[in-house]
Amino acid sequence: MLISLVVPCFNEEEILERFHERVTDEMSRLGHAFQVVYVDDGSADRTLPVIKELAAADPRVQYVSFSRNFGKEAAMLAGLQHAEGDAVVLMDADLQHPPELVGRMLQEHARGHDQVIARRTRAGDRVTRTLTARAYYRLINRLIDVELVDGVGDFRLLSRRAADAVLSLTEYNRFSKGLFAWVGFPTTTFSYDNAAREQGRSAWTFGKLLNYGLDGLLSFNNKPLRAALYLGLLLTSLALAYAAWIVGVALVRGVDTPGYVTLLVVVTALAGVQMVLAGVVGEYVGRIYYEVKGRPHYLVKATNTHLRRPAPGPGPEPETREFVRR
Repeated sequence: MLISLVVPCFNEEEILERFHERVTDEMSRLGHAFQVVYVDDGSADRTLPVIKELAAADPRVQYVSFSRNFGKEAAMLAGLQHAEGDAVVLMDADLQHPPELVGRMLQEHARGHDQVIARRTRAGDRVTRTLTARAYYRLINRLIDVELVDGVGDFRLLSRRAADAVLSLTEYNRFSKGLFAWVGFPTTTFSYDNAAREQGRSAWTFGKLLNYGLDGLLSFNNKPLRAALYLGLLLTSLALAYAAWIVGVALVRGVDTPGYVTLLVVVTALAGVQMVLAGVVGEYVGRIYYEVKGRPHYLVKATNTHLRRPAPGPGPEPETREFVRR
């Protein structure tokens, strides 16, 4: 059985050699045939030269380099498209996903699981981040059509049929956590202690995490739009009830001078609600806009491998074509 390790990389020059040494030692110990597919996501440092050096020294190394930074979602997609293995393991290059856990994933896969997920504990995280994450997952699981688990990320093993199922989902706006949950198949999860990043700093700022959370909320349901409809009906009902109350009071007591403060508050509140609803509709329209344009998920600057799953159009020849669309 061939195992493919898909490793998205962004500015990882300082850690890549150590990562490769640990992952190859672990896979050699396990005794499985394997390949390592590095995806350079438009790094600004020497990540690509280091990957090329690894490929020159180790024929099991394959790589894809993007023309610019397209994001981790595109990098994982490219890695899955180029992975040839009977099972595919997605992991980060910063060693926060310990290579020593791959053996346990393979054991669970041998028991018949198509997805084996390593769920990290939040030991060592800031209390505010832990509480925020828990609140987010409680909220989002009430709204979306799939179930997301706190601590579950991209570190997982996919069987060949599970990987192909994910690749069959071709939307431009990709939220992989949701896609993995959506395809289903027999799945198991085990926990591991949170590993510290050995080099550099995470690129996930609060703003990026917030946008990623919104992507998860909007990618797998239309409930915000349904909520906007319900809110509109509620406000209309309240307005009609208030109008009826005003008419009744006028008939009984006569006409009073309208309240300026009440009018100002109501107008301001309704304007805010309208802006929020316009923003919700705009988010969905924006996603439709990107889907309709049909742009590629990424462009390839250099590669030494072929696509296992061809995309529309001609496939790239290793190291000979640049700016290949996928």
